[in-house]
Amino acid sequence: MAAENRLRTYRGRRDFERTREPAADGRERASEGPEPSAGQDAGSGGGRPRFVVQIHDARRMHFDFRLQVADVLKSWSVPRGPSADPGDKRLAVPTEDHPLAYEDFEGVIPKGEYGGGTVIVWDRGTYEPLSHDRQGRPVDFAESLKRGHATFRLHGTKLHGEYALTRFRGRDGEDHWLLVRKGAAHRAGHGSPDPRRARSVRTGRTLAQVAAGGAR
Repeated sequence: MAAENRLRTYRGRRDFERTREPAADGRERASEGPEPSAGQDAGSGGGRPRFVVQIHDARRMHFDFRLQVADVLKSWSVPRGPSADPGDKRLAVPTEDHPLAYEDFEGVIPKGEYGGGTVIVWDRGTYEPLSHDRQGRPVDFAESLKRGHATFRLHGTKLHGEYALTRFRGRDGEDHWLLVRKGAAHRAGHGSPDPRRARSVRTGRTLAQVAAGGAR
């Protein structure tokens, strides 16, 4: 399925005359504010697929976790954010696919628009697909997500190491996922950041600073 079809829901929910979110994969409208300083990004990663984690101060504060799969960003809303502690299981609610250009988006979505609120790029980088079948043979990452269990290693500025996404059926009858850091549980590990104190990996700004800039 072409990205044009996969992005139909994304585009149908947004008025691009009002929001600065990218309509497609042109990056010219994907951000507000200064460019990142040297050393603030994880680099290109030699052609590996990309990931991004954005903090979104919308009706409810949450983290958006996005993995590049082919020509779109597969996306999940993670209310408590990804954790570096393997003892933490984070609920991840699937949302619509986003264009690849959304990795760069940081700014204020206008009130009244879908997801109205402030967004910062908390982390980004590349990832390695690690999914295998029972015989140890590699499984295509899109196929592993379709089957309901995908493992991958993140190479971000803040997030590193092996993670897994596992699908389950919620009490509401809808499909949800768990995002878990792989490895032995240890409560000394770092959990999720305080979203209001967290800073953008792109610009070093907080949510409050981005909101103030977007209000001008």
